[in-house]
Amino acid sequence: MTYLQHPVIEDRPVRIAVIGAGWIGRFHAESIARRIPNTRLEAIADPVLPALEALASRLGVTKISTDVADVLADPDVDAVLIATPLRFHSELITAAAKAGKDVFCEKPGGRTIAELDSAIEAAASAGVVLRFGFNRRYSTDFAAARKLIDDGAVGVPQLLRSLTRDPGTEAGISNPERIAPGTIFLETLIHDFDTLNWLNPGAVPVKVHAVADALIAPEAKAGGLLDTAVVTVTYSNGAIAVAEANFNALYGYDVRGEVFGSAGMVTAGSPQATNATSYTAAGIGSDTTRLNIDLFHDAYTAELAHFADDVAARRGRASERTTPANPPAAVAAPGGVDARNALAVALAAFTSARTGLPVDVSSIADLRPAETHPTAQLQAAVQLQAVGHGA
Repeated sequence: MTYLQHPVIEDRPVRIAVIGAGWIGRFHAESIARRIPNTRLEAIADPVLPALEALASRLGVTKISTDVADVLADPDVDAVLIATPLRFHSELITAAAKAGKDVFCEKPGGRTIAELDSAIEAAASAGVVLRFGFNRRYSTDFAAARKLIDDGAVGVPQLLRSLTRDPGTEAGISNPERIAPGTIFLETLIHDFDTLNWLNPGAVPVKVHAVADALIAPEAKAGGLLDTAVVTVTYSNGAIAVAEANFNALYGYDVRGEVFGSAGMVTAGSPQATNATSYTAAGIGSDTTRLNIDLFHDAYTAELAHFADDVAARRGRASERTTPANPPAAVAAPGGVDARNALAVALAAFTSARTGLPVDVSSIADLRPAETHPTAQLQAAVQLQAVGHGA
């Protein structure tokens, strides 16, 4: 007899190399090695050899290099996770894509729209997966809020709010002179800009007005430091959003979001570490979260699990889904359009803060929604609202 040929989907872990052994690279590497099924930490690259060796020893990784080219040339590496300083992001995305590697990159994907567009085009031409680290989408409460919006709980979004207050101390910011100009927009508030875009599906930002100052470390303002900012964003559907950030919240790491609309309101986020609250002679109190990798521990893990699933699917590999079976499992993974939209707002905000004037986002980039609104009825209402407000 003659056997029929039956195709079998390859079943092996997604092999990921981490580029960058700084604090977020270390956390992501540990997630890949220890917390996400069906993935393997194949290699690590970083120019600082002692940090590289320490991380590899802790996680049992044998392949290390101070030259990223070694990782990109390795046929055993399926995907790379870019956790380097911002200035290297776009060129590493492009190089990885040309090497046929799927890419997960920490935000933002570039310093300019031109840089990011070049990287996105390289990934599209190579046909590789490209995802960005907007982890709040994978936080259970933020994902639940988005689901409520999709289900019509707020009706048409009208007012949105997102805030980030980094944990601080009474001593203030350590080495404020080392914080690059624009960091508060490009590396902190960019999370809030993505969150606001995501919680207002079907709309794009059209106008940005930012006010920012060095209120924590005024002595560093001459060097370009901005440590406190409030940004107003007007959307194509008429909705108005406010994003705010501060680098020194003494009570802990505080990230929250809110969407108010024609039918109601949803909120997400809290600085409290747990719901446990003490009632004593000293007053009412609760513990707060101090680190982002604690507040968003599960969200960081879930975003990488989702990435690994997408890589496995593209490469035709069989595996049980690694993404947790809770609201984040249904999250649309942030891709190039999402990264581009958030970066455009960040760049507009930086420009506005320097000039004191509102900035039309169209002067930065032509944007399109990353996704349409899930409900046709609400989409029609959005259009009516935009017409009514002259958007």
